[in-house]
Amino acid sequence: MFLSNLKITNFKSYTDADVDFCAGVNCLVGNNGVGKTNLLDAVYYLSFCKSFFNSIDTQNIRKGEEFFAVHGRYEGLENQPVQVSCIQRRNQPKQMRYEQKAYKAFAEHIGRIPLVIVSPTDQILITGGSDVRRKFLDGVISQTDKLYLDNLIQYGKALAQRNRLLKQFYDDRYWDAPAIDIWDEQLVRFGQPIFETRRKFLETFIPIFNDYYNWISDQRESVEIDYQSQLIQDSDLAKLLVEAQSADRYAQYTTVGPHKDDLDISLSGMSVKKFASQGQQKTISLALKLAQFQYIFDHTGLKPILLLDDIFDKLDLTRIKQLIKLVGGDRFGQVFLTDTQPGRVQQIFSELPNVEHKIFNITPEGISIA
Repeated sequence: MFLSNLKITNFKSYTDADVDFCAGVNCLVGNNGVGKTNLLDAVYYLSFCKSFFNSIDTQNIRKGEEFFAVHGRYEGLENQPVQVSCIQRRNQPKQMRYEQKAYKAFAEHIGRIPLVIVSPTDQILITGGSDVRRKFLDGVISQTDKLYLDNLIQYGKALAQRNRLLKQFYDDRYWDAPAIDIWDEQLVRFGQPIFETRRKFLETFIPIFNDYYNWISDQRESVEIDYQSQLIQDSDLAKLLVEAQSADRYAQYTTVGPHKDDLDISLSGMSVKKFASQGQQKTISLALKLAQFQYIFDHTGLKPILLLDDIFDKLDLTRIKQLIKLVGGDRFGQVFLTDTQPGRVQQIFSELPNVEHKIFNITPEGISIA
């Protein structure tokens, strides 16, 4: 599967663009601020129905315009090319279409065109709060397991309702246990399988991560990932919710459940969040993303599109060559990468003649083939 053509209108910095890509490595080269990352974000939109960088869709409409449109043609999904479109108009709902058919719910599209992005912001997987690591977990699993995604959505709705009641009861100096029990049942119904799926996922994912980390780091250190969940010690969520009702009542929010899960990542027994260098944190975050690619491919049979945004900031040139040789081989599928130096990517590919690639010059005037 690969994106053979991308057409965008009024998207971020672009008025119009119409680009044909190769099935191998596509290099977007140009100075900072000319729109390389905006092109990657357009590709991301077609997989996730949203921007990676800005969650407010209307802010991705080019200034002064009334809409944006992103259209992609994909090869290898079905017996013939498939058209996927995303259109956002001001003051109107976003439209996502697959072969001209609009989705009733965007969740129906997730996983249909799997994608993994490696971004300069990935270090937040290490330095950020537990919500960032849960989002990463959910993003990987949701592209391979529709039931998990549905459970996640329903759990989030039930959690919001329970928290709303807790705050209302606190403000009104009132307590209605049966009303809370109703939402407890929903949290158990959807939360218990979320926990079980995450635990099972990590049993498979962690060895894949270790393989990629060892490759990137030359096996200099050992990294451990430990699943932190209140359900590890007592896997009965219903019991935990009952025991926590008193605490929840005064906290005004739900203090137990899979929405509190986290991943504890350590390097040779030391917390990477506190003690790892920036270089080590970058290596770990890159290994997490490459493992995400491998896991999705192993469980769907589709090679995700891989977006590498500004990877030259993450690795030295020797490791970059090894990475491009890896992702340009049979193990990976279509790749998009950005760089500010055209000579650098040309040099790398001159040493990798068997890697299919296409280099694009990105300037304020437009997009051209190098």
